[in-house]
Amino acid sequence: MIKTIEIERFSLTTSKQLDEVLAGINGAIGHPDMAEFGRSTREARSFAEMKSAVQKGLSTVGLMLFLQLDHGAVLRKETGRETPKMIRFVIGNPLIMKEMVKHVPDAGSYAPVTVLVDERSDGVHLSYDRMASFLAPYGNHDALEVARDLDKKIEDLLREAAA
Repeated sequence: MIKTIEIERFSLTTSKQLDEVLAGINGAIGHPDMAEFGRSTREARSFAEMKSAVQKGLSTVGLMLFLQLDHGAVLRKETGRETPKMIRFVIGNPLIMKEMVKHVPDAGSYAPVTVLVDERSDGVHLSYDRMASFLAPYGNHDALEVARDLDKKIEDLLREAAA
């Protein structure tokens, strides 16, 4: 079976320098040691222990970095230039993911989320595909409510980093 999903993309452009935007995002999300995080969540003997392990890795806005990829590095190697600069953040919160997945298992395909930050001639672009748009076709109100809250967290984070 193939399901068509219409995606809403949140995007904004800022005149701030790329390094400032990246610092704003990195400063607002948690940066757990992922090896330790994986070990502590796997070895947790109860949900309370697992939740505690997750919460240690979260920032005050309730998000953590899972992975940061420098997509621009691949392009720069090919061209030999210093541009383009493009960073992909994979960020989220396993506890938020759990709330979506228990209602819509396919939500696990979309969480954690991706944020793309790239430098172009007209400024630094910050982009994010809204989780609620991924989950809308499933028609589950509870999952959509969680997704909308996550979208707000991510979009507030990006607006703040761009301001």
